[in-house]
Amino acid sequence: MVRVVFAFAALAAVALASGDAAAQALDGRLKTIVESKKIRIAHRVDSTPFSFVNERKQPTGYTIDICKSVVASLERQYKVSIEMVWVPVTSQNRFDVIANNQADIECGASTVTLGRMKQVDFSNFVFVESTGLAVLAKSGINSANDLAGKKVAVVAGTTNEQALVNKSKQIKLEVVRVKDRADGIAALESGKVDAYASDKLLLIGAKFADPKAMKLLPDDLSVEPYAIALPRGDWALRLAVNSALSHIMRGSEMAFIFNTWFGQIGFKPGTLMTAMFILNGLSD
Repeated sequence: MVRVVFAFAALAAVALASGDAAAQALDGRLKTIVESKKIRIAHRVDSTPFSFVNERKQPTGYTIDICKSVVASLERQYKVSIEMVWVPVTSQNRFDVIANNQADIECGASTVTLGRMKQVDFSNFVFVESTGLAVLAKSGINSANDLAGKKVAVVAGTTNEQALVNKSKQIKLEVVRVKDRADGIAALESGKVDAYASDKLLLIGAKFADPKAMKLLPDDLSVEPYAIALPRGDWALRLAVNSALSHIMRGSEMAFIFNTWFGQIGFKPGTLMTAMFILNGLSD
């Protein structure tokens, strides 16, 4: 396996300390987490490779690994063993469970938007994605502009939907809203729609019946910064999580997690993502 080496890691190692930040004051849900020794983690079951359930029915993925590292950091900060309680969610209810105190953090493939900040808060960014389009390889469609007058499926209530609506104003495509990823894939494979829009790496990880029959278009319809969703206004938990993320991103752990999930497909962080890792490696 080719190991992904980040330019930021060497720079940050010189400029920043490597240890976990000192424990923050206990307040809000952070106080409950530490005192109960439990943290409820909302996770997606279908967002491969970021958050999904493996063959052993265990939550796994890039964001899941980051959240596990965050919990380990909280354990070190507060000198307590914390049990992770997994709460499966969908794209429709993932923020509701945080707002309604059914989970403490959400670890999936959630894009930060100002609209979503009215319901939840977010950690510092953990990934930068873009909205892409999958089509049948035999369709003759080679770019988003070829979809003029055609039907494109997208999961309702996602930032991908808004990106597709914006594109439809330019080329007059028909937006077909579906409930979830499985419905979008089924619609494309059955020919009910001409394309399916989602985050690009989620399209790469999608479970198509015949992956070779599919093609990913080169277009980027949006910029999608991912983060961990947190309770709105809970400053103590947000600060503790961001302290953990800063430690992870300025050390070798982030490179290991990234390489684990993306090294095998040859995906490496570009300029934008490398800058994100550097900027989020905040000093204590």
